[in-house]
Parts: sequence; C-alpha cells; structure tokens
Amino acid sequence: MQDIDFPDNPKRPVVLCLSGLDPSGGAGIQADIEALFSAGCHCAPVITALTVQDSRNVIESQACDPALIVRQARAVLEDLPVKAVKLGLAGSVGMLEVIHTLLRDYPQLPVIADPVLKASGGHDFGSKGLIEAYRNLILPLATVITPNSEELDQLANTSDSNDAAASELLDTGCRHVLLTGTHLNEEQVINRLYTQHSPVKRYTWPRLPEVYHGSGCTLAASLAGFLAHGVTVHEAVLQAQQYTWNALDNADRPGLGQFMPNRAWWARHTPEQ
Repeated sequence: MQDIDFPDNPKRPVVLCLSGLDPSGGAGIQADIEALFSAGCHCAPVITALTVQDSRNVIESQACDPALIVRQARAVLEDLPVKAVKLGLAGSVGMLEVIHTLLRDYPQLPVIADPVLKASGGHDFGSKGLIEAYRNLILPLATVITPNSEELDQLANTSDSNDAAASELLDTGCRHVLLTGTHLNEEQVINRLYTQHSPVKRYTWPRLPEVYHGSGCTLAASLAGFLAHGVTVHEAVLQAQQYTWNALDNADRPGLGQFMPNRAWWARHTPEQ
C-alpha cells in the first residue's frame, strides 16, 4: 500500500469538471466526484455528453447542447471560488469551441485535460475533426494533459515515438504531458511526465492484473484536486498516481466486464480510533 499525503485543508477547494455521464458509474463525472471528494475538494459537475455504456464498452454517446453547458459553467465560475478545471469527454467540436472560449476568460486556473478519445472497451469518440479541434483549442490552454499511448498517437499521429509525440504536444503550448503506461508493453507500468526544456520524469508502478474502467478519469480528477490545494505540479502528479494506483489495487468487478476503481479505498484502511 502506497502512502499518500491527503491534503489537510479546512476549506475545500472547488474544481469545475466538464465530463460525460457514464450510467455504469465507473468513469466520467461520477469518477470525478468520487476522486475529488477523496482529495478533499468540492466538485462542481457539468455534464458535456450522455452515453449508453456498461462495464464492458460504450454503445453510443450524444453531446449535450454547448450553449447550455457554457451557461452552467459560467454560473459556477461567477459564484464559487473555482481553483482548477478538469476536462473529460467533450463529445463534439462545438463543445470544444465553447470550452476554449470559457478557459480563455479564466487564464489563471490550472486546466487538467483527460483526452477521452477512445473508451477502454474500444469505442472511438475521436473523429478527425474533433482530434484536430482538441489540438488547436484545448492543448494550448492545458496545464497538464494525461493521455495514454493510444490517445497520444491520435493527437500526434505524425510522430514516430512517444517522446517525439509528447514533444509535439508541448509545442502546442501545453505545459506538461503525463503519459500513462498502462497500454504499453512493459513489465511494470511506467508513467512519464514531459515538461518543456526539462528531463523526462519517470514513475514506476507494479502492473496490476485486471483491465479497469475509469482509471484515466480517476487520475486526471485527483490530479486536478491536488493542484487545487496549491501544491506543485510535480507533487500533484505523484500524489494523484499514488491515489489512483491504490484505487485500482482495491478495485472490484460489479458487472460482467471490467473492474472499477474503488475511489474510497482509504475508508477501508482508516485506523480504528
């Protein structure tokens, strides 16, 4: 069991989450809420897309009305002291356009972008137009983007290596790329943090045996939560990985498909008073 320094902050920072709704509860906005609660934050959830999915795969998805979404987000931003923004499934180019405008109006907020382009079960969310819009509209405003290797290939499909692809994303203006290694053919999971003009930082984790539904959402949301507490990017990246690894290590299989992270794993391990 990895040690985690959960933030001790009497005032819960607010994180605005723009993510899709997963009715199975394994990923999407519910994953964000649970991960941020565990990080001692208040999640302000705005649902960008509705999906039909179970623990095995996504069957279909439908983007919500971008105009309604931006009104919801602005209502939150004008009322609550938002400290960070987490982006998940967008669902349409129109949604990316309004999110881009929204983020430009709040440049002081760290933005953690989980590029949900393909479901772990195989469903593809990322049309060519949506991927191009993501590169042009979201990456230049992102503090940290958290792709797996397949998503990295989609966002930088002309590069011939992961290092070159990450460098290509940094060249768009994105400040950090946290490449997760779960999809790579390595004995252990090696996550890599790329930062412009800095050495690559590697984090090695024991590879767990199952396939998990919602791991990327959990990582990105917890990372947003730790950043909302005001810690450095490097510390937030480490703490978010530790939290996520424990959530996966304590995962269960409630349905017929993939395992789902137990984002409240810490409740099982709280010492008795």
